[in-house]
Formats: sequence, structure tokens, C-alpha cells
Amino acid sequence: MGDVAMIVPVLRVFSQTYPEVKLTVLSRVFFKPFFEDLPNINFLEAEVDGKHKGFFGLLKLAKEAKTLDVDAVADLHNVIRSKIISKCLWFSGKKVATLNKGRVEKKALTSGNQNSFKQLKTTHQRYADVFEKLGYPIDLSSFKPLPRKDFNPKLQDLVGSTHKKIIGIAPFAAYKSKMYPLNLMREVISEIDKSQEYHIILFGGGKEEIKQLNILENDFSSVKNAAGKLNFKEELALISNLDGMLSMDSGNGHLAAMYGIPVITLWGVTHPFAGFASFGNSIKNSLVSDRNKYPLIPTSIYGNKFPEGYEDSMKTISPQDIIDKLVFTLKNKS
Repeated sequence: MGDVAMIVPVLRVFSQTYPEVKLTVLSRVFFKPFFEDLPNINFLEAEVDGKHKGFFGLLKLAKEAKTLDVDAVADLHNVIRSKIISKCLWFSGKKVATLNKGRVEKKALTSGNQNSFKQLKTTHQRYADVFEKLGYPIDLSSFKPLPRKDFNPKLQDLVGSTHKKIIGIAPFAAYKSKMYPLNLMREVISEIDKSQEYHIILFGGGKEEIKQLNILENDFSSVKNAAGKLNFKEELALISNLDGMLSMDSGNGHLAAMYGIPVITLWGVTHPFAGFASFGNSIKNSLVSDRNKYPLIPTSIYGNKFPEGYEDSMKTISPQDIIDKLVFTLKNKS
């Protein structure tokens, strides 16, 4: 989900720069709401678990894309599925440009060699480079956030009617090595709750996560758990109205960034230098684990590989540092 969400700011700038060009996004239907507020964009559903499953299903999908009379293909995924579709359309005479994932430099970044520890090109810029190969250069600095969505009564009931600022907190990640310890996150939430200055909305998914988030909701008066209570469109509407988001190196930070929401991200064995920081947010908003104690960070791009003991690296980020960064960011929000 994070990879798809990172495409949105790029397409937003593309549409602003080339309003005469029609774009068709090919992806899973679940992600369609990401693109509904972008002008000149159509959506083609990939039913990869249904009629488009397997090699012959992908050929069928490529045929459907061909009927749209596209002139060029921007492969922003560079995986087997997208390569098959792109190659089919290339054989039909369509111009194709493919994402350069920067595998060589990312391998060097995660090698433990300190000479290779440097900021790599952002994923957003890598997406923009694909369009430049097709003859459509774009300047990502001209990005204008997607408009905030209206609250329906269900969202209003969840948040409440007061005029406090709303902080979103998404405390989970795909791997434990990328997740701030819940006991320390509880300290963060507790201190924010004591101030009674903010609403705190929790985001997550899955039975176990919802169970843990419900406990936090019950323990603090300023906390509401959105997980399991909203459909995806409603969740996006809620995120679009946040004043700030606290996220791991995970998808929720990228969702908030689509709407220009300030995002504070916490990093364990991964690192923003790999290019996956949320769009439009300063590197100062990325709180990273202590590399003096854990010098091999980043140990992997996705957080699935790390030496013994590194799974606890996020304990070096203090709750107070997180609180200070959140409060400072919210008070200085333009």
C-alpha cells in the first residue's frame, strides 16, 4: 500500500503540469480511492486473484489495457507482473519506461559499509524519472496537496465536536524491527492525553492489532480507535483531516502525506536514506534509532533482515523526543 500511496503526489504534479494528458492507473481496485481526486485519471482494475491471475490472466489484462488506446506505458513497479504487461504493450508498439529501483546503491546502503551511508534518491523522484523518460519531466516541488475530504456523521461521532487538534497514530508495521515498542508508545500517548489539548486517533488493522488498540482507547480519555470501524474511503477522509500523523516506516505516513499532513516517522532497522520517507516532510521529522549503538543500520530496505539484537534498536528513540517533535510540529504547522 505504501508504494502505491507514494505514486499519488507524483501523479498529482503530473496532472497539474500536463492537464491535457490522460492517465490510466492500473492497480488493484482496493487502491482506487487514492486516485479519485486527481483530474484526468482513469482506473483499470487488476483482478490478480481472479480473471487476471497467472500468466494468461496477465495477457488478458494487457489486452484490456491495449483497448484503451494508450500511447505509452510507465511501469512504476518493475516486478514480474508489470514487466509482462509492459512487454506485451511494447510488442504492440507502445513506448515503455520502467522504474529504476536503485538496487545496487540500496545494497551498498545496507552493507554496513559506512562510506555508503548516504541519502539515496527518493522513491518519489524515481517515479518522476520514469515519466521524464517518456518525455514528461515534472518538478515535484510544485506539489499541491489533495483537498481535505468532508466528515460524514460517522466520522464526526468518532472524533467528537470539540476544536482540539487531531493527531493520528499508526503504531504497527509489517515487521517488529520497524515497530516502536508498544509500552513506550503507551508512554507517548499517556503524556499527550494528560495535556487534554489533542484528540488522538489510532490506526491499524487485523484482529490482534484492533484488540491492542481498543485497550489503549479504553485507558485514555483523548484516544479513539478507528481500526475496524471505518471502510477505506472513510479512513482516508479521516486521515485527510488530521493535524499530524505519527507513523512507523509504513503506509499510513504516506497516506497522510498525500493530503499535506505533517508526518513524524519512527525508524528501526530501516532508514530514510533508502528513499522511503513520507513526501514533503523534512528529514528532521524522521526519528531514527541510535546508529552509535547499532552501526549497521539500515540492515535492510524493508526491515526483514537484521543481526541478532537489532530488533530492539527503536528503544533508543525516547518517548520524550517523540512528544517534543509532535508538539513542535503541530504548534508550528502553517
